[in-house]
Amino acid sequence: MSAKIKLTCPECAGTNQFPADRLDANPKCGTCGAKLLTDKPFELDPKGLAKAIKADDLPLLVDFWAPWCGPCRMMAPEYAKAATALKGKARFAKLNTQDHPDASMPHNIRGIPALILFHKGREIGRLTGARPAADIEAFVRREAHLPA
Repeated sequence: MSAKIKLTCPECAGTNQFPADRLDANPKCGTCGAKLLTDKPFELDPKGLAKAIKADDLPLLVDFWAPWCGPCRMMAPEYAKAATALKGKARFAKLNTQDHPDASMPHNIRGIPALILFHKGREIGRLTGARPAADIEAFVRREAHLPA
């Protein structure tokens, strides 16, 4: 029997559980039908982030950003490339600090862009500043102990 994987839906924040060997089958949310694994970063609000940090079994990299931030906008395509490269191994989310200004405080965000990697309910790594896709991917692989 295959181990179970839990993931939070990026659309409705519902918790979903499915067999780990079905990760490649593009699992969908049992509540709203949204894809649970995509090759693109998805938007989170603070409530969805808190739930995903606690519930998700895959590593979750969160980009704390704002639309007015030039380096954030410059890094966005690189972040998306890294998300594509690590689909099914890690999830990539974005949290807009302009829309959710109180989200920065609990995570001690002092500047953006800030990337925080969460796994099994805790922060396991952090990067600040705009980074190329190769650096982002290497960071996630290293900190989450993913194979190269």
